[in-house]
Amino acid sequence: MIDKILVVDDEENIRELIKFNLGKAGFQVIEAMDGKRAVSLAEKEKPVLLILDLMLPGLDGLEVCRILKGQPATAGIAIIMLTARTEEIDKIIGLELGADDYMTKPFSPRELLARVKAVLRRSNREPVQQGEMAVGSLRLNFTRYEAFCGQHKIELTPKEFELLKLFVTNVGRAYTRDQLLEKIWGYEYYGDTRTVDVHIRHLRAKLSVDPVIADAIETIRGIGYRFKEI
Repeated sequence: MIDKILVVDDEENIRELIKFNLGKAGFQVIEAMDGKRAVSLAEKEKPVLLILDLMLPGLDGLEVCRILKGQPATAGIAIIMLTARTEEIDKIIGLELGADDYMTKPFSPRELLARVKAVLRRSNREPVQQGEMAVGSLRLNFTRYEAFCGQHKIELTPKEFELLKLFVTNVGRAYTRDQLLEKIWGYEYYGDTRTVDVHIRHLRAKLSVDPVIADAIETIRGIGYRFKEI
């Protein structure tokens, strides 16, 4: 079965460039030029990945990402955000909403293809773990991507859930920031390890309903992070 990719950009020349290069690599490409059409096509066609421009008419890319990641039927679609803007806040917001990667224009088709393949490898690398796991008051449901501290449901982004899942299934093991980037984002993040720190900070804040669980995510000076035994 050919993997289907949805390219969302209001610039026709960008869409054509991406479509040509992904087509040569064996992907089926569908297109949208605005956010509303992107949501409709994603819900109907169920592509494996979106290449999503941030600046779109109508719904912008961040809103499209929020909608798709908030619906069970489309939450599993990988997203690479694409924009000419370079402000760090846009990047962080996109990642927090569940985007898998982020590229700025101009870009080389070769780099885009490498990132597409890396994101798809990550999406298909590990089978979904079934059932639940509990550590102290923390309970994770791997099938429904749900997390609870006691009776309190913790609303996590997909990346936050994957980080927490990695930690609790490897209690006591320390991970460098680069290792976390490779395991959760699926590729070397060009040395920008700040995204790990941002996700860890948000994860701790959300888990603070139980300080024991929040404090279990330890910073290992000079190395990275681990989830300690509790």
